[in-house]
Order: sequence, then C-alpha cells, then structure tokens
Amino acid sequence: MNSSSETVNTGSDVARFHFISGLPRSGSTLLAGILKQNPAFHAAMSSPVSSLLNGALEQMGANGESNTFFDEQKKKRICRAIFEAYYANLSQPVIFDTNRHWTAHLHQMVELFDDFKVICCVRNPAWIMDSFEVIYRKNPFDYSRMFNAANRQTVYSRCESLIQSMGVVGSAWTSLKEAYYGEFSDRLLLIDYDILTRHPQRTLELIYKFIDEPLYEHDFNNVEYEESEFDQKLGVKGLHTVKKQVEFKSRRSILPPDLFVKYQEMDFWLDNTGTAASIIASKKGTA
Repeated sequence: MNSSSETVNTGSDVARFHFISGLPRSGSTLLAGILKQNPAFHAAMSSPVSSLLNGALEQMGANGESNTFFDEQKKKRICRAIFEAYYANLSQPVIFDTNRHWTAHLHQMVELFDDFKVICCVRNPAWIMDSFEVIYRKNPFDYSRMFNAANRQTVYSRCESLIQSMGVVGSAWTSLKEAYYGEFSDRLLLIDYDILTRHPQRTLELIYKFIDEPLYEHDFNNVEYEESEFDQKLGVKGLHTVKKQVEFKSRRSILPPDLFVKYQEMDFWLDNTGTAASIIASKKGTA
C-alpha cells in the first residue's frame, strides 16, 4: 500500500481515505457493495461525515458566536478529528467515505489529506430522472420525503424539483461540474454507470490502478448491499438495494420523450476539454 499518503488513526491502525461521490442513481451503492468485498476496504452508502464537517465549520465560521476562538490550525484539527472519531472502530486500512457533495469541497479536503482520490459515479441525467421515476412508481402509496405536496403531482413537477439547484440531482450535478473543471480535477475518476455494469472487471482494475492499491478478485455474481431501514424512514423502498449480480439491462425509458430530450444533453463529462479528471465512459453516441 502507498505509504506516502497522510493517514488518520482508526481503532487498530491508520487508514488511508478515499471518497465516493458523483450523481445519485448512478451506481455509488453498487460500487460500495463491490468494494467492500475486499477485506482491506470499508465502503458504504452516504455517511453523515460531510454534514458533520459542514456543521462544525459553520459553528467555527464568521456566523458562529465563538468564531474568534478558532484559528486555521484548530479548525483543521477539529475537521480531521471528525473523520478519526467517526471511523475509530474500523480496522480496514482503506476507507471510502460516500457523499455526493464531496466534489464541492475538494479545496478543503486537500488541506486535510495528502493523497486522496474521489471516485465519481455518473450517468446520463435523463436516465437518472428515469430511475427516480421508476422508484417513485414502484411505491405508489408511499409519499416519500423526496417530494412535497406541491411538487409530487406529475412527472414534470417531480423532475423539476430534482434538477433545481438545491434538488437531489441538481445539487450533485453542479458540485460535480465545479470539481470537474476545478484546480483539483486530477483527483477525480469518473465512472459511467453503463460501463460499470457492462464491464465490472475492467472497471475495477482501473479503479485499483487509480487509487494505487493491489488488485483484489471480486465476485460480481454475489454483490450484497441494502439499507432497508434507512430507505423505509425516507419512504423510498429499494433506493439503496443492490441486486446480487452485476449486469446491464437495457429497457425503454418511462419518461415522456420531451423530458428525456431535455436532460440527456447534460452529460458534460463526455467533453474532457479543460479538465485533468480521469474518465471511464463511452464516447457520445456509442453504447
């Protein structure tokens, strides 16, 4: 394992941190389910670490009553301590923390960790909207917290609420775009959902190369991951359930054609001009 990276103390040793981010409904839970097969890795669905970090920085910032008590070094130590405390009971030497908004905080992460990477799961936004709509229709009598009475009425209002700047899709999309064209884009590896499901073995080989870890033999026919209790509280059953076999299934979109056309051109990462990010995706117009 690369020993040059800055590490954080965990229960029995030190851990190297990487991050899973990107867009929702794009394979991050599937990727976590695959990676956690490796006994040296910890990976899971979105953790609260990003929210804890933001909350602490708000308290220590100019709007906090006690902001004068915190200099730059103390803020950094507290932020590092959040990671250390949250993962203190783990023994794995490599930890992947998942949150789709890490891409908006690379300027902070480079101050906390020397050699981290961010694996960004992406998917054509039209299919992301389609996936959310499929989940919505599979739970016809569960009014989830994802929507409210004003925006849940039709597929048009639901998609609009998802893509707005503070929506589930829109906020992740803008965060990713900021990182993709930012000064730390070399930390990013973007992985298209279709490529991950069509070619999991090759995709994982490239991930291991990117994070500089020895390759592990994964079982792509026996991937297990679900967070049924979390999904039940959210009111969206099946949101974080992964099927055991990694495979690509072609189907027709259930979105109205005009909505699909509206969102399908938002896959900005297929143009690699002006970025140093690494990308695993098909060229535009290819399967």
